[in-house]
Amino acid sequence: MTLLSLIAALLLEQVRPLGNRNRVWLLFIRYANHLERNLNAGSNRHGVLAWLAAIVPFVAVALGVFYLLDMVSSALAFAWSVFVLYLTMGFRHFSGAFSDISLALAEGRDFDARQALAQWTGQPTSELSVNEISRLAIEQGVIDTYRHVFGTMFWFVILPGPVGALLYRLSVMLAQKWGDRWSEEDRFGRFAAQALAWLDWVPVRLTAASFAIMGDFEDAVYCWRSQARTWGNYAHGILLASAAGAIGVKLGDPLRQDYTVRFRPELGVGDEADPYYLKSAVGLVWRSALLWLGVILLMSLTFHIG
Repeated sequence: MTLLSLIAALLLEQVRPLGNRNRVWLLFIRYANHLERNLNAGSNRHGVLAWLAAIVPFVAVALGVFYLLDMVSSALAFAWSVFVLYLTMGFRHFSGAFSDISLALAEGRDFDARQALAQWTGQPTSELSVNEISRLAIEQGVIDTYRHVFGTMFWFVILPGPVGALLYRLSVMLAQKWGDRWSEEDRFGRFAAQALAWLDWVPVRLTAASFAIMGDFEDAVYCWRSQARTWGNYAHGILLASAAGAIGVKLGDPLRQDYTVRFRPELGVGDEADPYYLKSAVGLVWRSALLWLGVILLMSLTFHIG
C-alpha cells in the first residue's frame, strides 16, 4: 500500500498540481502566526511549546483518521494516505517554474527567465547572466526536489499511515517561518530549525547517495566529501555538491545581485552551468525518484514474502 500510495499521489499531482499557496497551507500559516504572537517570549522553551502545539494536533488527527478508516475499509485508509501525500509532496510544486525558466532560456528570453526565477526564489535576478540564471535554477530545483519529494517520501515510508509526510511538511514550514530567523537574542525559532535538521539527517544523505548512483558516482562522492561543508547550510551543501558532481556542472560561485557581488563557495566539477544542464538536473531527479520507488517495491516484496 505504501508504494501504491506514493504512485497514486504523484500521478494525481501531475494531473492536478497543488501549489504552495493553497488554502490548506495558508490556514496552517495563519495558525502558526497566531501561536507566534501568543507564545513568542524570545526563549527556546516557548519555541518548543509552540512547535508542539503546531505539529502534534494535526499529526494526531491524521493518524487517528487513518486508523479509524482502516477499521472500516483498507481502501478508505489508502485514499486518506493518498490525499495527505497529495497535499504534502510532489514535483509540480517547483517544476512549473523550472520549466518556464528552461523554455525562456532556450528561446533567448532572458528577461522572462529572470522574472520567473525571481518569483520562484524570492531573490533579485535583474543582473544575472544566463549561466548564473541556470546555476541558481538548478540549485533551487535540487533543494525543492528534496523538500517536496525525497524528504517527504522518506518519512512517509518510515512512520505509519500518512503521519510521516505530514510531520515533515509541517516541520519544513515552521523551520522556514521561525527557524530561519532565530538568534541569541530571540531563540523562539531555534527548536524549529533543530527539529528539521534532525528529520533531515538521514534522508539528505540517502538523497545524495541516490544522486551519486544515478549520475557520475566518483565525482558526486568527491564533491560531497570535499565541498559540502563549505556551504553555509551543511545539509543543502551535501545535496548541491553531490548533484553538481553527479551531472558534471559547477554550482555555487559568485552571483551579481543588488549591484554587488555575492561570494559563495564553488560546488561541483566540470562545465559552467547553462540551459542544457537544467534538463540534466531534471533527469537526475527523476532517475533518483525511480530508484527510491524501486527500493520501496523491493522492501514491500521482501516484507510480504517474509
